[in-house]
Amino acid sequence: MNIVVTHPDPQEALHWVQALQTLLPAAHVRLDRESDREGQAADHSRVPTADRTQGESKAQVFCAAGWKPPADFFARYPGLTTFFCAGAGVDHLLQHPGLPPGLAVVRLEDAGMGPLMADYCEHALLHISGGFARYRQQQERARWQAHEPLPREALDVGIVGLGVLGLQVARRLQRAGFRVRGYTRTPRQIEGIEVLHGAQGWLRFLSQTRVLILLAPRTPETENLIDATALAALPQGAWLINVARGALVVDADLLASLDAGHLNGAILDVFREEPLPAHHAFWHHPRVLITPHVSAPTQVEISARQVAANIGRLIRGEALQGLVDRGRGY
Repeated sequence: MNIVVTHPDPQEALHWVQALQTLLPAAHVRLDRESDREGQAADHSRVPTADRTQGESKAQVFCAAGWKPPADFFARYPGLTTFFCAGAGVDHLLQHPGLPPGLAVVRLEDAGMGPLMADYCEHALLHISGGFARYRQQQERARWQAHEPLPREALDVGIVGLGVLGLQVARRLQRAGFRVRGYTRTPRQIEGIEVLHGAQGWLRFLSQTRVLILLAPRTPETENLIDATALAALPQGAWLINVARGALVVDADLLASLDAGHLNGAILDVFREEPLPAHHAFWHHPRVLITPHVSAPTQVEISARQVAANIGRLIRGEALQGLVDRGRGY
């Protein structure tokens, strides 16, 4: 069995190779030569690369794992049958111009990211309820003034997307005392959580949401979902937290809503272009808090165990967990 690893971060690539080789000692785990070439500063001396390994042809590669493969990656591995994405989001992969139509794409399901995402969202809610954005602005003006914190039960939280990660966030926020409802693409019944769907459900959901949390994947249906119309449907003084994908939000519409005072603020971890360009208005907007896509970083050791388990299922002819439906986009 042959496995090739690709990743734009050379240290992450090396970590993935070592983790998978440890978990699958009978396999030949190789680093893609382009990842190796980009990471000359890293110590890859003991890690064979896919095009340097004696006796291994490209057609023999059984599956691949990684993140954001190079433009020619799939052309160089015509025998590839399965690609295991080193993350929960696969929008970048499905838009890859060289992705073969018949290639199975598998995404991570949680893999340790759920608790981290819940931590981030709970911290963001406490930031909002405690009024820390206002205190930050007062500090800049050397102004000493106390304010009453917002009761948690008054901050109705609406979560768009109740998948593996979204549901964990919802349960954590419920335990923390926040009222939570959700919105999903199709009807769902979840004990203890009101879940709305459809066009009429969407407007009702927004009108009852004081803090909107985005946890949906990027698909043709969700791209530009949060536009001027959606933002106007939120109550006056609402907040937006985006930990999903930057393309779900129309940047100009969000800035206009913040400037008009309709939205009190936004906490953004993801953006249309990353790293966020230095000239972008989000950087210096007084109502925007930015973090550099850190809400739920991939936990390589845990993720590699999930990939290794799926490779075992692949060998045994069993159904894969996290197999992507290209029609849905996740």
